[in-house]
Amino acid sequence: MAITLALLSLFASLSWWFLGFAILVWMTIVVIGSAWIGSNYHVKTHCSNLSEKENKIAITFDDGPSEFTPKVLELLERFGVKAAFFCIGKNVDAHPEIVRQMFQNGHIVANHSYLHGKDFDWKNSGEVLSELAKTDEAISKVCGRKPRFFRPPYGVTNPSIAKALQVTKHDVIGWNIRSMDGFSKDENAIYERIVRQIKPGAIILMHDTSQVTVNVLERILLTLREKNFKIVPIDALLGLTAYEED
Repeated sequence: MAITLALLSLFASLSWWFLGFAILVWMTIVVIGSAWIGSNYHVKTHCSNLSEKENKIAITFDDGPSEFTPKVLELLERFGVKAAFFCIGKNVDAHPEIVRQMFQNGHIVANHSYLHGKDFDWKNSGEVLSELAKTDEAISKVCGRKPRFFRPPYGVTNPSIAKALQVTKHDVIGWNIRSMDGFSKDENAIYERIVRQIKPGAIILMHDTSQVTVNVLERILLTLREKNFKIVPIDALLGLTAYEED
């Protein structure tokens, strides 16, 4: 739009307001495309399986492992559920025994950057690549497998992340049900937010970092059982491979 308006200005009198408007529209598109992981604006993401007709969904957890992760694992084991854990690399190094338990229990262990810093979105591609590689290494050291799944911190993507992913070849995994348990402490609100969005092929995002999540998770698992929903591993739901081939 900006280029077209600039060319038209060579042949007709146009107000610079038109050019300013075009730039504003472009900036809005970039911001929304970067912040909304399901937009596929910078990278291809897998946020659900729209073709799934059966009552199958997946549950994922971000930002662990933490002191609350064993409680989450205990609940999942009790209900016979397999989930995916997008782990922060530094937390993997700090709690290898919890990550080992995740893997041995049949859950997917995936990459969620090494530091999950607030400046991650401002790093250049080399720095992003370094974080992805360090987290892959940390997970491989504990599990003996290199993860293929990556979820960007805060669900934000940008050209630097896209460039790094061209090298690492990770599959980017998003979600279409965000519980907001990383912000809200209202268990009822979190529960209702998840339940009203449940549908076949959905991917639920939660965080294994608080007692609030543990409490809500048990209610969610009971509700899904009552509604005859089957929780399946995310690789099975999406038809993707969770780890590099041996």
